[in-house]
This record gives sequence, structure tokens and C-alpha cells, in this order.
Amino acid sequence: MQLGPRVIFSIGNVYITETVCFALIISLLILLFCWRSVRNLQTVPHGCQAVAEWLVDLIYNWTEGAMGKENLKFAPYIGTLACFLGLGSMLGLLDLRPITADLNTTVPLALVTFILIHGNGNRVHGAGGYAKKLGSPYAFMFPLNCISDAVFPVTLACRLFGNIFAGMVVMSLTYNGLANLSAKLGSSIPFFQIFIPLPLNFFFDMFEPILQTFVFCMLTMVFTANAMSGDEG
Repeated sequence: MQLGPRVIFSIGNVYITETVCFALIISLLILLFCWRSVRNLQTVPHGCQAVAEWLVDLIYNWTEGAMGKENLKFAPYIGTLACFLGLGSMLGLLDLRPITADLNTTVPLALVTFILIHGNGNRVHGAGGYAKKLGSPYAFMFPLNCISDAVFPVTLACRLFGNIFAGMVVMSLTYNGLANLSAKLGSSIPFFQIFIPLPLNFFFDMFEPILQTFVFCMLTMVFTANAMSGDEG
């Protein structure tokens, strides 16, 4: 099993991996779905429009519950992030490498969350006010809070990467082991590979990606809302 993403092609010293290719394909599919949903709007939605309206309502309600009604402007980003991470993390269902099993995906997204949190904190409170907020309730907490904030994107990126990558490794080992078992029993039909991994597939390729997408988006919303809140401490 290859631990890192495969290089599809290179342009000079720039290597284009399967992670980049899959990420671009997912982005194009999301754009295509959005275009198809609004191409011919109907009073009574059906098809793609109905699915899109359901997703929009779900995401806006989720954002309002986590960040408050005054922060609904973040809903489009959270919705895009959730769709991208969810689809990218479930590629294992198609026997493809999930894009979130690559730190090159999770680290940039965690850095965007980091910028979103502190950029909006400074915007709302001003540099001095936000520094005061970081130093509350006691001044000696300022360096500790700064260290905690600096570590946050690392833990956010590694949590998502670690869970998805571990699931990918477990499924690969499972399929390889069952293939060897079928071969040893002299079966020409990979019986064990067809039926036994189904519960693991459900957990690692569906439940775990959805859970980790939820956690990543929820932490983004909660920490951003907290940075903008008037509460100190």
C-alpha cells in the first residue's frame, strides 16, 4: 500500500498528485450542481433545485444554531466547506484515496479557519480590544492563549487527516488480508472481500467522514463566533 498520494503528472518541479486532481473534480462537481440547481428555477422545486434548497436550509439553520442569527453571512462558506470535505472524505466508497488523507488538504483548510477566527476577532474588537480579549480574565493568560491559538490549526488539521488516513489504512489492510484468505482457500471468487468488509466500509467510508466533516465545520463556527463575541474569557 502506498502511504502518500500518487503523482499523476508533473510540470517541471511542480507535481500534480491524485489529491489535487480529485479536489479539482469535486470542486467542479459542486459548481456543476449549483449551476444545475439555479438554471431553471421553479416555484415548486424538484430535482436538483429541491435538493439544493434542502441543503441551503440545513446549512443556514446549522450556522444559526452554532453562531447566532447575526452571523448567517458565514453560512455560504460553511456550506461549501462541508460539501467539499464530506465528498472528499468519502472517496473511499469508490476505492479512491480521500483527499483529506493528505496533509496538503487539511493544513491549508485549517489555516483558513485560523485566519477566519483571528481576522474576524480583530475586525470586530480592533487590535487592542482583541489582544485584551486574549489576555482575559488575567493578563498572564495572554501568552498561554496565544500558544493555544497557535496550536489549534495543527490539531484541527491532524485530527481530520489522522482519522481519515487511519480508516484508509484499516480498509486497505482488511481487503489485502481477506484477498490472501480467499487465495489460500482456493476460491476464484473473492467471497470474503465482498461481504465481510461492508460494516467497516460503512463506518470508515461514510460515518467517519460525515462525523469529521461535522467536527471540522463546527469547530470553525464555534471558535469564529467566540472570537467575535463581546464576552471576555
